[in-house]
Amino acid sequence: MKTESGVQNVPFSSRKRSLIEDARKERESGAPSPGPSRCADNFVFEEKDGKVTLSILFALSHEKNAGLSKTTKVFETFGANIHHIETRPAIKSKNVEDLEFFVRCEVHSSDTDVLINSLKKVADDVRTIAEENVPWFPRKIWDLDKCNHLITKYDPDLDHEHPGYNDPEYRKRRTAISELAFSYKQGEPLPRVEYTPEEVATWKEVYRTLSSIYPTHACRQHLENLQELEKQCGYGESSIPQLRDVSNFLRERTGFQLRPVAGLLSARDFLASLAFRVFQCTQYIRHSSTPMHSPEPDCCHELLGHVPMLADKEFAQFSQEIGLASLGASDEDIEKLSTLYWFTVEFGLCKQNGAIKAFGAGLLSSYGELVYALSNEPEYRPFTPEECAVQPYQDQTYQPVYFVSESFEDAKMKLRQYSATIRKAFSVRYDPFTCTVEVLDQPRKIQEALKQMREDLKILHCALGKLG
Repeated sequence: MKTESGVQNVPFSSRKRSLIEDARKERESGAPSPGPSRCADNFVFEEKDGKVTLSILFALSHEKNAGLSKTTKVFETFGANIHHIETRPAIKSKNVEDLEFFVRCEVHSSDTDVLINSLKKVADDVRTIAEENVPWFPRKIWDLDKCNHLITKYDPDLDHEHPGYNDPEYRKRRTAISELAFSYKQGEPLPRVEYTPEEVATWKEVYRTLSSIYPTHACRQHLENLQELEKQCGYGESSIPQLRDVSNFLRERTGFQLRPVAGLLSARDFLASLAFRVFQCTQYIRHSSTPMHSPEPDCCHELLGHVPMLADKEFAQFSQEIGLASLGASDEDIEKLSTLYWFTVEFGLCKQNGAIKAFGAGLLSSYGELVYALSNEPEYRPFTPEECAVQPYQDQTYQPVYFVSESFEDAKMKLRQYSATIRKAFSVRYDPFTCTVEVLDQPRKIQEALKQMREDLKILHCALGKLG
């Protein structure tokens, strides 16, 4: 359904910060990310605590075999954590008693050169396998405590154009709420915020205004889940929902959970969180002087735009797929995935019952752009990840182009196909039981994953047999 009236009269406040802009700046300011290695074993995973994983080959002749204890001492001296070790007869030697060693270990990045030089003193033919640096990414859900790279440039304390810059009480309030997020650790109860009457009044105006057009503009999933949130989580005009209640609701529906965040995260850290079905969610609210606009995400944007959609299984899976695709990706691919996120999760449209509806949180939390997006003014294009990932975005006015998905299932399948083209030397697999990401870089790991899939298929086959 399209609306033509009222578009020109709706003000617009530019979005001064986006995942795409952040990812682009990261890529342009840093060194080019290396491409994938030819062998899945030949890469180094960078760690945020300064450690890297090395793959080292060295040889010990029969005369030096007694020197194995010396090489072991080298690894011990530098505090290397050995993950894997293998031995085999030396290929270049005619003496069958000469040995070659392969060691994969974790060591601090500043010690790598001196460790190699120390090994050369006690072993022969010491070398590292040709390796590629892989950007750090979380392996366990608790690693999200390290995903804390905040973009503070447009913080109300720093940005002169922020609506709250000249309001010391608002800035003080923001700091207090941000401190709750800074001190939060994964697994702790989500902090509660006692909102002030002024904050509730801002929420009320936003809630009432957006609710007036949701029935004609929002997709079916958003409408249905918003009704459930009103019943179970205190959604309504009179109070701002608490993250703890909303997170519990999402866990039961799709396995997603919320995590408090003090502001805008870097694109890489934010997308990585989605891989664990964790959505980094702000708790502060926009300044009361501009209730219908905010230059940054706030709880109105998160709770009214994102949360109802994350309660849908298909959309939740789509969101996680973007997160998984981002793990270990190059800076260039992070920028493309951020663009995909922008035109889908933030500003996506879909077809339902012959009409165009909104499912993007950026639309569902902005009255002006939601009306505009479903008017006759913008251009609609079918959702194609390859095209969407390189489409120039607009942050100074409304988007001239929106991408329309046939369905969330169709969008998810297309995203998977696109993700398969991202050049990485390994694949990852999320384990929902342990909330960990496994790097499938060895045949053994792939075989174990296939074994689990076979067991799941047996269960489904048995279920089909009982129905038959």
